[in-house]
Amino acid sequence: MTQTQSAPPATWSPPTPEQTAALQRPGTPTPRGAVAQWFEGTPGRMRAFLVLAAAVSVVFGLCAAQGFNQSDGALQRAEANAAQLVRIQAIHTNLVSANADATNAFLVGGLEPPVQRQHFVDSMASAARLVAEAASAQPADRDALGQLNTTLVTYQGLIEQARANNRQGLPIGSQYLRDANATLQNDSLPLVKALVAANEKRVDSEFDGVGNGVWWVLLGGLVSVLVLFFTLRWLAQRTHRYINVPIAAGGVVVLLTTLIGGFALFAASGDAKDAHDGDYASTLALSRARIAAYDARSNESLTLIARGSGTAYDTAYKESAATVDAQLKKISVSSPGAGLWAKYQEAHAEVRKQDTGGNWDLAVQIATGSPSVTVAQNSVEAFAAFDKATAKDLDGTSSGVSTQLKSARDGLPPIGWLGLPIGILVALLIAWGISQRLGEYR
Repeated sequence: MTQTQSAPPATWSPPTPEQTAALQRPGTPTPRGAVAQWFEGTPGRMRAFLVLAAAVSVVFGLCAAQGFNQSDGALQRAEANAAQLVRIQAIHTNLVSANADATNAFLVGGLEPPVQRQHFVDSMASAARLVAEAASAQPADRDALGQLNTTLVTYQGLIEQARANNRQGLPIGSQYLRDANATLQNDSLPLVKALVAANEKRVDSEFDGVGNGVWWVLLGGLVSVLVLFFTLRWLAQRTHRYINVPIAAGGVVVLLTTLIGGFALFAASGDAKDAHDGDYASTLALSRARIAAYDARSNESLTLIARGSGTAYDTAYKESAATVDAQLKKISVSSPGAGLWAKYQEAHAEVRKQDTGGNWDLAVQIATGSPSVTVAQNSVEAFAAFDKATAKDLDGTSSGVSTQLKSARDGLPPIGWLGLPIGILVALLIAWGISQRLGEYR
């Protein structure tokens, strides 16, 4: 039997120069070499510029969309928050108006005038309706508005107790009235003032944010134009062709979008500033003036109800009256409010003159608008004229804010949703332009 010998083990030997060259030929690249080769030489650098410029163009489109959406959103939120602020201030006005009716009617004794009673009921109903609307419009205010509702139930209960005792001529009625006023001043109105402050802060923040969108457009446009410029310059140096039409067209698109978008956003920001400094500021001033005026009216009545011990109420009246004077000076619209307030102040001065002179009954007649007093002395008619005029002015300025902000939004071009398509279009133009030059190297 013949034994077969096994072959000796093969030994490793380094590749020959021919084998190494074969491995390095373009036909057999390694994965890493394929990527590197794609960016080698002039064609590779063209591809690198294509990737960079196309990416920057898409980013520019996103920046333009972000800028317009940010400014449009800020305008929309400013309008909504301004409307909410007007609601809250209307709640405040209705509450102090109702309190002024209640305190003034208390001076009459017995059954208060039906018109005045109805105005009280309407004011409280309007406040309740506005509380519900405000809670629905701004979720962040719901908790405070819920607490406000609770305090108003207590306030109305005390007012009804005061009315019932006053109709019977019982002195304790005045104590219930003072307790109701204290509940309003110490429990209800601090909540309202906190809501006003929160909404004023929101409105100011949104007004400030309107102009921020322009920076997205300008910075994105600047970077994109620079990248396209250097791309064109590099291509001109390498290919000796001084213009690449598709890429130049892309640059024009970017430049026009930046200029048109920037101008539109600057204009919208200017319109928002005009609205803020004009009708919005006047709306705030008118609301504050009306609130302070009703508060002064309440303190006028409370001073008389106290019958000689109402120094604190008279001091509070003077503080409120000073607030009215200061706020009326801030109104930018032409208004008869200041003159009508001055007439009411004259009637109030007559009330105080008669009260301090010992003629309390005549002071009450002037304060309650008794038919026996002259028109010049009629505090009720003077205040009603001021109330009517300022209410009309307030409607005009608050509507003006909404109109101006809506107009600013409507004036924005549709770059918010066209921004990304514009960026993609420019990227395609760049790809087209560089592909023409790459074709020359094949």
